[in-house]
Amino acid sequence: MQMLTLMQGFIHKLETAGGPRYVKLVLFVLCVLAILIRYDAHCARNMAAPAAMDAAQLARNLSRGQGYTTEFIRPLSIYMVKQAHPGASDKDPARLNGNHPDISNPPVYPVVLAGLMKVLPFQFDTSAKGALWSTPDPDSPGGRRGIRYQPDFLITFFNQFLFLVMLLLVFFWARRLFDFPVALLSVVLLLTAEVLWRFSASGLSTMLLLVIFMGLIWCLTLWESELSEPKWGSKGMVLLSLAAGALVGVGGLTRYSFICLIIPVALFLAFCGGPRRLLYCAAALAAFAGVMAPWLARNYAMSGTLFGTASYSMVESFSAGFRLQRSLQPSLLQYPPIRFLPKLAANLIPVLQGDLFHMAGGWISSFFLVGLMVGFRNPGLRRLRYFTVGCIATLAAAQALVRTQLSDETPEINSENLLVLLSPVVVVYGVGLFFTLLESVKFPMLELRFLAIAAFAVLLRLPIWFALLLPGKGPIVYPPYWPDKIQTSAHVLSTNEMMMTDIPWATAWYGDRQSVWLTLNAAADPQKPTEWQESFFAINDVLKPINALYLTPRSLDGRFQSDWIRGNDANWGRFIIETMVNGTIPAAFPLSKMPPGYLPDQLLLCDKARW
Repeated sequence: MQMLTLMQGFIHKLETAGGPRYVKLVLFVLCVLAILIRYDAHCARNMAAPAAMDAAQLARNLSRGQGYTTEFIRPLSIYMVKQAHPGASDKDPARLNGNHPDISNPPVYPVVLAGLMKVLPFQFDTSAKGALWSTPDPDSPGGRRGIRYQPDFLITFFNQFLFLVMLLLVFFWARRLFDFPVALLSVVLLLTAEVLWRFSASGLSTMLLLVIFMGLIWCLTLWESELSEPKWGSKGMVLLSLAAGALVGVGGLTRYSFICLIIPVALFLAFCGGPRRLLYCAAALAAFAGVMAPWLARNYAMSGTLFGTASYSMVESFSAGFRLQRSLQPSLLQYPPIRFLPKLAANLIPVLQGDLFHMAGGWISSFFLVGLMVGFRNPGLRRLRYFTVGCIATLAAAQALVRTQLSDETPEINSENLLVLLSPVVVVYGVGLFFTLLESVKFPMLELRFLAIAAFAVLLRLPIWFALLLPGKGPIVYPPYWPDKIQTSAHVLSTNEMMMTDIPWATAWYGDRQSVWLTLNAAADPQKPTEWQESFFAINDVLKPINALYLTPRSLDGRFQSDWIRGNDANWGRFIIETMVNGTIPAAFPLSKMPPGYLPDQLLLCDKARW
């Protein structure tokens, strides 16, 4: 009888005392979990972006107490470290025999991942047990072949947690500036944005940057509200200005290109700050500089430049094949600003024609752009929209200038896609226009209004439904990244040995071995068939022995004429042709042992039989 009374009381509370709201919340959470589980089981794959694998291997080194060092060795990094330390020990001028300092990546994301690796049970062996991680190996009776890499999955879960944090920030921000319906629909559209799910599973720092960007938006929103309804006084506005500048600095230490957002932040504070605008701008710039300065000083001490190898990312695309990064004797010329105008103009075309309309994962971006012609009575909404437009212009120019071959290797899902960071704000303003237009439509029944909103959300997010329902591509991004095969190939070496490869970011992450990028001569001469030896032996004989050469379909599937015969890799192309077609290895080449089971898809050469 008492149990029946308790049940009746519980049912009464569900019906009257806010119960329906909690039921709806529980159903929403269950829907989120259903999408997450389905996506991870059906669509998530191992890492394909080189920047993601590079950051992950840096994090592992940090978690082991090896400092900010890397196993992904760029020939350009070797050159810069040697040039920055001309008086260093002659025995190891490039710091290859110990831990090579990383001078290519900003530190925040690797540091965050390193903390994650300290907390969660990361298993870096590809032979993890369980049907989720491996499948029976047809070539080895009783053996198993890895199909999913457990650390990749854990990093994906962490980024999806950041995705949910970003959604919470967006919900409360949209409810503050608009109302509950706009906030709810905005969260639903972001939750079902297929491009954001792909970023969450990519291993890139994009989700962390989205959280940082929403933190910046919140700072500017609170700062702007102080103009009309002062609560904290001028000290509060100075503190918010400091926080905004510091967040841009933290974002810049997560991805260097984020630094450019200090321009629209400073302009926003200057135009809206009233008589104390200079104080607010100075506070933001001081906080930004204070966050950035120690790391830039460290880079300068290590490499002689403020951003290490990233200092030359804008000129990287002037020659194909990452020529500058792979050159042991690069020509680091000073490029006049006029040289960047053709690059800016050429790369802005695809940004304006495609990326600008896809930055929010669909044609909701069109609602935002059309909404620029609609005025808001709320001055805060107008000012923040002007700030968003300033961010679009700044990030579009930065994306065009820093574009390299990475954008072609992994289209859209790469570290050079900057406009995607604006997707939360663009979606909220686009949804705001949608509800404004919806108010002008007279529905005979309230249910039809709800049906129109639901149809809008479903049609706008068709890609995610197709991704979840249609057959997937499989968990392995092959070619060229098969974690099990990469780790097996790299582990023929001991932990203190080094290999040369065309996928050094992957062998560093999956194989946990020091890997130098396949070298490229500063001026390849087709008339010198042995010129590839110069850069190879400059490392092997002088700096540190190279114990293995590992080539994957990334090189072996290259176009014969343009890549192997006439391209930047012409000298290595002749080496590959002679090895694979004639079955002979050049006599001067010190790596002559070839294990079975690699050709024709891959090539592994070692200094001795290691299998």
